[in-house]
Amino acid sequence: MVERASSRPPQPCPSNCAIMDAVTPRSTPRTKDPERTRADILAVATEEFSAFGLSGARVDAIAERTRTSKRMIYYYFGSKEGLYLAVLEKAYADIRQVEADLDLGNLAPAEAIRRLVEFTFEYDDAHPDFIRLVAIENIHRAEHLSGSATIRGLNLGVIRTITDIITRGQAEGLFRPDVDPLDVHLMISALCFFRVSNRHTFGAIFSIDLDAPDLRSRHKRMVGDAVIGMLALR
Repeated sequence: MVERASSRPPQPCPSNCAIMDAVTPRSTPRTKDPERTRADILAVATEEFSAFGLSGARVDAIAERTRTSKRMIYYYFGSKEGLYLAVLEKAYADIRQVEADLDLGNLAPAEAIRRLVEFTFEYDDAHPDFIRLVAIENIHRAEHLSGSATIRGLNLGVIRTITDIITRGQAEGLFRPDVDPLDVHLMISALCFFRVSNRHTFGAIFSIDLDAPDLRSRHKRMVGDAVIGMLALR
C-alpha cells in the first residue's frame, strides 16, 4: 500500500522534549550507494505507478518515501516518464529472469509446457503490481514501452524457449507441426493475466472468489490442459 500522511493533529511537546531529542536517534541518512538508491527508487516507483498510473503518480511522493529528492530522481532517470519506463523495464526483466532459471530444456516437452504455464500462473498471481503496470501501459497504447529495445529483447527470450520446447515435441511426434510459438505465449499470457487483472469485476459479476484455493488449483490445471490440448497432435 502507498503510505499516506497522518491526519492526526500535532501533539504538544512534553516538558522533557529537549532531552528526548538529544537521546533519540535520528533516521539513518541515506548511504552514498548509487545502486541501492536507484533500486529503492524503482521499488517505490513501482508501487506508485501501479497504484495511480503514470498521470496520477507523484514524483514528490516517491522522493519523500525514499528520502531522496526530485532532483536526485531526475538525475538517475531523466524525467517522470523516464522513471516510468525504467519501472516497466525492471518489471519485465524480473519475470523473464525467473523464467529463464526454470531450466525447461531439461524437461520433457509436455512437462516443460505445463511447468511454464504453472510458473506464469503463480507469478502473475503473486505480482499484481506487474499486472496493473501492463494494463496501464495498454491504456497508453504502449506509447512508452514501444520505444524500449530492452523490453523487446527481454521478451524474445521466452519465444526462443517456447520454440525449443515445441521443436522437441514435434520431433517426438507429440505436437502439431503448424504451431506458432507466439500463439502459445499469447494463450498462456492471456489466460493467466486475465484471471488477475479482472478478478474483481469477474468475481463481482458471477459472485465467485477467484482467490479461493480450490478455484486457483482448478484454474491452474485448466490453463495447462488447454495449452497442451492445443499443442497435441490430432
